Amino acid sequence: MDRASGWAWQSRLDDRGGVALSAAIISIPLVALGGLFAVDAFGVLGAHERADALATETARAATQAIDLGKAVPGDAYVADPAGAVAAGQAYLAKAGVSGTVTVVEGGTAVEVTVTTSYDGRFTPMSWTVDGSSRAALLHGISEPEED
Repeated sequence: MDRASGWAWQSRLDDRGGVALSAAIISIPLVALGGLFAVDAFGVLGAHERADALATETARAATQAIDLGKAVPGDAYVADPAGAVAAGQAYLAKAGVSGTVTVVEGGTAVEVTVTTSYDGRFTPMSWTVDGSSRAALLHGISEPEED
C-alpha cells in the first residue's frame, strides 16, 4: 500500500473532530431558537410595562374629573364618579385597550386595570397582559393639603 492510499484509508477510520462538527450543527439552531424565544419573552415584558404605564396615565386622566359642586365652595376635593369613569374609559379607548376604571375611597382615589395582549413575533402564541395603577386626588399649592 503506498503512502497516499494509506493516508486516505487512515483518515476514513479516524473520527477526530466528529464531535465538534455535530456540536456546531446542533448548537447553531438551538442558539437561534433561544434568541427567537428571548425576543418574544422581552416583548411580553414590554407589553406588561406598557399596560402598567397606560393604567397609570388613565388613572391620572380620570382624577382630573373633579366634582366642581364640592370643590368650588371648598367643601371637598373629590372626583366626580361618572365623569372620572367616562374620562378614564375615553383614555383607554383612545389607547386601543380595554380596562376598568373605579372611583374608590369616597372619590379621593381612582383605580384602573388595563387588559391587552401581545402576539408573538416568532412564536405562534398570544399572551394576555394586565396592568394596574392607582392615583390619589390631591390638592394644594406647594404641597398636598389635608382635608
